[in-house]
Amino acid sequence: MKLTKTGEGVLRKFDMDEIMNCMHCGFCLPACPTFRQTGLESYGPRGRIALMKGVANEKLSIDHEFEKNMFACLGCRACETACPAGVAYGSLIETARVVIEENKKSQAKPPLARKIAFEHLFPHPKRMEWMGTVLWAAQAAGLQNLASKTGLIKVLPRPLAEMQEAVETVASPKERKKRQLKMNAEKEKLFTVGLFTGCVMDVMFYETNQATARLLTKAGCDVVFVENQSCCGALHAHSGEMNGAKGLAKRNIEAFEKANVDFVVNNAGGCGAALKEYHHWFHDEPEWKERAMAFVEKMRDANELLAELPPLSFTKPMNVRITYQDSCHLAHGQGIRNQPRELIRSIPGAQYVELHQADSCCGSAGIYNMTNYDMSMQILDDKMEDVKKTKAHLIVTSNPGCLLQMKQGIIRTGMQDKIEAIHIMDLLARAL
Repeated sequence: MKLTKTGEGVLRKFDMDEIMNCMHCGFCLPACPTFRQTGLESYGPRGRIALMKGVANEKLSIDHEFEKNMFACLGCRACETACPAGVAYGSLIETARVVIEENKKSQAKPPLARKIAFEHLFPHPKRMEWMGTVLWAAQAAGLQNLASKTGLIKVLPRPLAEMQEAVETVASPKERKKRQLKMNAEKEKLFTVGLFTGCVMDVMFYETNQATARLLTKAGCDVVFVENQSCCGALHAHSGEMNGAKGLAKRNIEAFEKANVDFVVNNAGGCGAALKEYHHWFHDEPEWKERAMAFVEKMRDANELLAELPPLSFTKPMNVRITYQDSCHLAHGQGIRNQPRELIRSIPGAQYVELHQADSCCGSAGIYNMTNYDMSMQILDDKMEDVKKTKAHLIVTSNPGCLLQMKQGIIRTGMQDKIEAIHIMDLLARAL
């Protein structure tokens, strides 16, 4: 794959001021999971920024090696936390991937699977719901267990074959039909909030969304399941499909504008980071940037808002040892670290133990555990060694991808009888 655009055209894509802000000091390297695994400069933030600079100045080609280095990045943004110069690495890596994908599209049609996923599946909530129904039917018919027991599951690529073991029973169509589009506060109403349900979140973790809504009603909020919302666009943005991401952002902005709620609440760290950065996506569309900023001002992570509301009244002591794995995009992207821990500590009987390097990526990173399986599992196995040392009964996280990854980690280490992975909203609901 050769550089087909002019250097000037590529240069305009990159924020050269941001690239030049990198002092090449190396503070980012110990924080970077892929650099820690490989020791390769091109697998660290500093090296990747140097490669971006070379491409932007037309000294390097947009070739396979450049693509490999850019997509080997987890996008965890731990380097942003470590960086003394405050380099916005997250936006730089997204730009690099946009440049790569635009260059590839100028030479050949994108793979069919990619086109289906980004254009015909994730942007369409009804189709995602249908996929959930298919998965539920397969589980209800025992096909998932049968495939595992007979070995038929091995016909799938290894990442999918192992991941399916971590997938729990999804909600039935009958259960989904019971959802009330509005749930009223159980005491004096303080706010009306719109719950951002997400795409994968509402398919595979429907009960977690319902638990989040119940917690918010107990804390004094009317909760609205806003209609016509869509995928947040994070997966598109991280994969170089920025036009698709912006289209999804516009749909969500319009949907929540019409809902006229006090806050927009989400319970997925990865989605939340994207939702809170919508205004950065529209630097070339002033009208949409203004509307996006108004949307962002209303955005709250569920942990963030619950920590601000009157304390929940827990009635069920949980005499268990609990540890917490930070969602990268919640901790590094949104700066939300203390609130989840405070909520866990507020549960009667809970013994909280801090996880070593809790804010180091678990290796999930959207679809990274499928596109970069070996690296993802190396990172996960290291994480599970730290989890073992906590001797916790529960490992809690705040992102669906992290939750599936931790469930997979538990299976890989054979600890199914010793520890359970759970979303923090499900944990809090259980304590109620």
